[in-house]
Amino acid sequence: MGRIHIDLFTTLDGVAQAPGGPEEDPSDGFQFGGWQAPLIDEVVGQQVQDGIASMDALLLGRKTYDIFAAYWPHQEGGTDDSIARRFNRVPKYVASRQTLHLEWPGSSLLGPNLAEAISELRERHDEVHVIGSLDFVQSLLEESLYDQLTLWVYPILLGRGKRVFEDGAIPTSLKLLEPVVVSPSGAIMQRYERLEGRPLTGDMSARD
Repeated sequence: MGRIHIDLFTTLDGVAQAPGGPEEDPSDGFQFGGWQAPLIDEVVGQQVQDGIASMDALLLGRKTYDIFAAYWPHQEGGTDDSIARRFNRVPKYVASRQTLHLEWPGSSLLGPNLAEAISELRERHDEVHVIGSLDFVQSLLEESLYDQLTLWVYPILLGRGKRVFEDGAIPTSLKLLEPVVVSPSGAIMQRYERLEGRPLTGDMSARD
């Protein structure tokens, strides 16, 4: 059975909107598009490459798909060659309620029933990565349709913007899979596995 991996860049206060550039997602008057760019470093770049090395499918929301489709097909042979080759060769699935013309080779629309579509992807692939796609991620969080969550947490506060755990996260237990790694820019990679069942509670006052 395949696994669904969510990969996100986020600020310390949980904002994950438009890390890559000013025009990525300016909705709701967001003024900090491209907040990650001044803080990117080789350690994070290598972590991203290592993380997708065994990826055999890419699952994206419509906005992120449009950004990726306009960029990655033209990056082979450049600085990000290994990432470009991986993205360009694996199947791409797009979550959208609209009928889209998908020009990036290997792209197809996800089925309308999200739970069924994810189940089909698990049967078809070993490791499916959801990168960015923050609006779509909210649905995956709400319905617990993911297995692993990787966050790169950057040492800045933005106060406003779309957050990783906006409204869709339900009470969930997670397991830290490996020690956290801090990059030179202060970004902390945290990789978690989703566990079944709700978080446990107790009474600290009952301890001796």
